[in-house]
Amino acid sequence: MIDKQQQSKDSVFFRDGVRRIDFVLSYIDDKDGERKQERRKLYEANLMKVGLELETEDKSESEDGKTYFVKIHAPWEVLATYADVLKIKVPFKANDIPDNSQMPMNWLATPFRLPEHIMHPEPDYFTASFDNSKCDFFLIDNKDTFFPPSTRNRIVYYILSRCSYFRDECGDKDKKGIKRLLNNGTYTAAFPLHDVSLFWPTSDANCESDRYNLYKYWARFFCFFKEQPLNLIRHYYGEKIGIYFAWLGFYTEMLLFAAVVGTICFIYGFLTYDDNEWSKEICDEKIGGNIVMCPLCDKKCGYWKLNTTCNSSWQSHLFDNVATVFFAIFMGIWVTLFLEFWKRRQARLEYEWDLVDFEEEQQQLQLRPEYETKCTNRKLNRITQVFVVVFHDVTVVSALKISLIIACIIGVIAYRLAVYAAFASIMKDSPTSNLQVVGPYITPQLATSVTASCINFIIIMILNLMYERVAIWITDMEIPKTHLEYENKLTVKMFLFQFVNYYSSCFYVAFFKGKFVGHPGNYAYMFGSLSKLRNEECDPGGCLIELTTQLVIVMTGKQVWGNIQEALVPWLMNWWGSRKARNHPESLYSRWEQDHDLQGFGQLGLFYEYLEMVIQFGFITLFVASFPLAPLLALINNIIEVRVDSWKLTTQFRRPVAAKAHSIGAWEEILSGIAILSVVTNAFIVAFTSDMIPRLVYMYAYQPDSQRNMKGYINDSLSVFNISRIQLTTLWIFLCRYRDYRYPPGHEKEYEHTMQFWHILAAKLAFIIIMEHVVFSVKFFVAWMIPDVPSDVRARVKRERYLVQEYLHNYEVEKLKVQLKSGNLIHCV
Repeated sequence: MIDKQQQSKDSVFFRDGVRRIDFVLSYIDDKDGERKQERRKLYEANLMKVGLELETEDKSESEDGKTYFVKIHAPWEVLATYADVLKIKVPFKANDIPDNSQMPMNWLATPFRLPEHIMHPEPDYFTASFDNSKCDFFLIDNKDTFFPPSTRNRIVYYILSRCSYFRDECGDKDKKGIKRLLNNGTYTAAFPLHDVSLFWPTSDANCESDRYNLYKYWARFFCFFKEQPLNLIRHYYGEKIGIYFAWLGFYTEMLLFAAVVGTICFIYGFLTYDDNEWSKEICDEKIGGNIVMCPLCDKKCGYWKLNTTCNSSWQSHLFDNVATVFFAIFMGIWVTLFLEFWKRRQARLEYEWDLVDFEEEQQQLQLRPEYETKCTNRKLNRITQVFVVVFHDVTVVSALKISLIIACIIGVIAYRLAVYAAFASIMKDSPTSNLQVVGPYITPQLATSVTASCINFIIIMILNLMYERVAIWITDMEIPKTHLEYENKLTVKMFLFQFVNYYSSCFYVAFFKGKFVGHPGNYAYMFGSLSKLRNEECDPGGCLIELTTQLVIVMTGKQVWGNIQEALVPWLMNWWGSRKARNHPESLYSRWEQDHDLQGFGQLGLFYEYLEMVIQFGFITLFVASFPLAPLLALINNIIEVRVDSWKLTTQFRRPVAAKAHSIGAWEEILSGIAILSVVTNAFIVAFTSDMIPRLVYMYAYQPDSQRNMKGYINDSLSVFNISRIQLTTLWIFLCRYRDYRYPPGHEKEYEHTMQFWHILAAKLAFIIIMEHVVFSVKFFVAWMIPDVPSDVRARVKRERYLVQEYLHNYEVEKLKVQLKSGNLIHCV
């Protein structure tokens, strides 16, 4: 027996130095803890009954002097039994299929490669589900190291989740599970240990240095250009976390192509800056300076000159040009390639990580403890005479939450309408002037858009704090049967909340603002004419630049805030939590105490990482036609995101319990839905939010064949309204202009839409139909051309299944021969 002070502070073994610590429980024995003490006593007794070995560190040995640590070791018999129950796959034969995955000119990727022992920490084997009665069938060299630590802690957590801590006198109701004990305060934490320190490898041959290698080759920011050691991540954290980082890395790689094309489209807009005839007309003193526009709001807004929107018109051209159409079509194809190639990458990982048949096992074997204990609300089915589970109806709750989001968005819209008039009345060149001439850089539209976007972003962040609890509460009420079903239900609910929360303001600017304003003398009002809140108009430069502003503020703000929160908050909390250890350097700060002072990763830790990236994916696909640089911003963020996530997981969080996942789950269906919706939204943005279609109609239908230019477009796109005789400075005006295609006063169809309006509308609808059909046709063709599973992976899966059958058959035959000769059975010791 080794005294604690004689142990290494990074020791992951019991005091005997032999038995490995597979899990740690901690608790504080307070004065009012008699009931908790009884629970712990029964719970730990039941753990020992199933074969686990426990060793308790007294509170006098802990750093704070009040925390007990219960160390848990799973001996071989327990590991073998539950590996059989969980159908864990283990090696039975070395892989004999040659690896032909080397690409031509592979030397070009050498600077991005990691050492082979880091990329592939384990040899490649054929595997089969473990069978405790056939131990000699598998390649077991050392029983102490046969199951890696990630598998060991997964097995122990499975036992902890199903072990009871209370039984009533009748003996028919068990309370079970470590999760309940954590919730009621019986235990303060439950976690597996990290293997070694971050800053130096272990010298113990029986202990791994995976954490050190992950920190050195993966978690440091200066490794941002290196590939990720996915096999090492999977080996240390389990397949569920490994598949997330594989998806995030693949998504980031694919963003590179979208970012390059988007940047080229932006550069095209910049290079064609001087060819922008309509902006020249707006800025020209003789054209835009002589066009008086009708007020954009009632009472406080006055008449204004068209050339005041000169800067916004030039800025809009950077994003509203011919390249926009090309980029919208390109992104429709890109998103299909991304999803199809990811399916192939995922299929390869499924085979390499022994996840091919995992979904069936997950559904059948790993029931949630909450499902087993909470399904007590039952009623008798009169037809079948069988008691069935009764679930709560949560539809009303979900509807109320969605209604709250919509109410907040309506509030932001009302803010935009009210504050625009305030900005318009303040931002004048002359306080005595009746004519509002806005400064050259800031307009009421821009000021309103920026402040409304910022307020909307703050509301989004506030509502996010509430959605987590609501979504978890609703999902818990449904009592899903398995962990996979629970996560899928929660994923759908959270994404629906976040979809409305994040995208509704962009949808408003893109598809509603400026579309239902009426015309001078007959304006449309929000909440009716009594509200005095006139619907917003787009300025002559269009609403696209405002959509761009909204997208940049919300998307960039979310990414910056998310990275700061992810990196800074855990670090500050850990710094504060470990301050006592820094104040007592003379005492041993053991591995379990070091990990106890870290933050818990939590059941939903990975869920929020996916949610963050999927929301970003929506921004760069649904509204990318308005901002071609969105993929570039996403690429920069994701390069940082990979290293921030890896750094905090390796240094700031306790080691998560290893879990299996054969795919990214419900997120894959959500991404497919966003991909389809993005084609529609971008087609509508080009058609109805940008001015691309009206310009093309003007050029090709309303200009002589000999000209084919945009001269006169601004005058053509503005209608005329007859006002009373008003003196503006030294001028008398009788007419003002507004953005629409209507007949002028005095015409027999006064203020009705002109034929040009209907021609443009027909062109917009035709463009939407053509673009959608072209993109969807290419999408479906590409999806059909690219098989979801690579041919070599299919061959390997078939060969492995064949070998399992063949080797098991030969094994059983040999075993039968031995039994016939000796009459003895082969036992697993």
